[in-house]
Amino acid sequence: MLTLFHHPLFATSRFVRLSFGEYGEELALIEEKPWTRRKEFLALNPAGTLPVLLAEGDVPIVGGTVIAEYLDETRGVLKRERRLFAEDPMERAEIRRLIDWYLQKTEGEVTRHLVRERVLKPLMPSTDGGGSPDSGAIRAARSNIKQHMKYTNWLAGTRNWLSGPRLSYADLAAAGTLSVLDYLGEIDWTDYPSAKDWYTRLKSRPSFRPLLGDRVRGLSPASHYGDLDF
Repeated sequence: MLTLFHHPLFATSRFVRLSFGEYGEELALIEEKPWTRRKEFLALNPAGTLPVLLAEGDVPIVGGTVIAEYLDETRGVLKRERRLFAEDPMERAEIRRLIDWYLQKTEGEVTRHLVRERVLKPLMPSTDGGGSPDSGAIRAARSNIKQHMKYTNWLAGTRNWLSGPRLSYADLAAAGTLSVLDYLGEIDWTDYPSAKDWYTRLKSRPSFRPLLGDRVRGLSPASHYGDLDF
C-alpha cells in the first residue's frame, strides 16, 4: 500500500485522496503538520510542503499535480472510460487548466488564507507563526469566494462535469478545494444551484466518503458538511 503524507484540510491533499479513491487504490495516510518541519519529513521533501506520496520503493513524489500525473501514468492508462485524464490533447489541456484554476488560483486567493487563519494559526505556536486570526486576511479571502463560486456555477450549468462530458481530475481538484470551504461553512450553496447539484453528485461518490469523516482539532465542520442531501 502506498503512503500519503497529508493534512485533512489542505485542498491538494484532498485532491490526491479523491483521485486514488476514484481508481479504487487504497492509501495509508499520515497526517503531517508542515510547520513543525520534522527532519524525517524534510528528508522526503526539503521544501516541507504537502502532499507527499511514498510510491513504489518508498520513492517520494511531491505535490498534488505531480502525484496526479504519476497516478495517471501508472494506473489511469489502464482505466479506459474511467480514466481521469482525457485521451484528446485539447481535452487534457482543459482539464489541466481547471486543475490550475482550483489548486492555484482559488487556493491562492481564498482557501489557503481561510485555512491558515481559521484552522492552523490557533494550533501553531507563536514561534511558528501561530496566534490570533488576521481578520483582514479572512475578509479579503471571503470577498473572493463569490467570483470562484460564480465560475463553478457556470461550468456546472453548461457542462455535464466541469471540464466536459466525463468526470475528470478537474472535478476532483475543484471538489478538493471547495470541500474545504464547505467544511468551514464558507459557501452559501443556495446562491449557486448548478454548483450545488454538481457538488452533491461528488459527495455521493464512494471516493468522497473518507473526506466526510475528516475532523480537525478545535473546529467542527459545518452542520451540513456530512449531509448528502443538503
